[in-house]
Amino acid sequence: MAIKMKKKSTSTDMTAMCDVAFLLLTFFILTATAKVPEVLPVDTPASTVQTKLPEKDLATLTIGGGKVFFDVKGKEVRKKTLELMSAKYSVTFSEEDQDKFASMESFGVPIQSLKQVLDAKPSERKNILQPGIPKDSLDNQLADWIQNARLANIEVQDKELEIAIKGDAKEEYPVIRKVMDILQDQKINNFSLVTGLRGKEK
Repeated sequence: MAIKMKKKSTSTDMTAMCDVAFLLLTFFILTATAKVPEVLPVDTPASTVQTKLPEKDLATLTIGGGKVFFDVKGKEVRKKTLELMSAKYSVTFSEEDQDKFASMESFGVPIQSLKQVLDAKPSERKNILQPGIPKDSLDNQLADWIQNARLANIEVQDKELEIAIKGDAKEEYPVIRKVMDILQDQKINNFSLVTGLRGKEK
């Protein structure tokens, strides 16, 4: 007499798996930080070099459309830089202004107009027309930003500040040359050029 084995059901309850998947998805969405759009987007020239820029002790000069924007890493360094610039140009910034400046991205306005940018909400700052930091011989605020950022970085981090130039591939040469001249006037002969990574040609 043959004994028949009872067949087990092949279906699996996926409810628990779906719950876990949605919990993970929710976790990643809530913990992710949105990428802040660049104030001055530039199309960097292509390169095969894969050297990574440092996470600190770095100032970045973004050049595009004849404008120059400035950014320096580190909240305390940014605060000290603003303090030095404030003293030089006799422009007063409140404690709240300093905190906002310490956490914002690059900017491209004369220091006299910086408060207007700081007063705007982060989402609105990209809509403010920023003419670039003055770099003329009569009003060379860019040179002062670089110089004071270097002093601030030495005071706060006790290290020399590295400089990186992020220029648009189609930028006119005279603007790039002007920025390089400002750096050389301060005896800065070593700086990084930010480029876009492309595959090596075969």
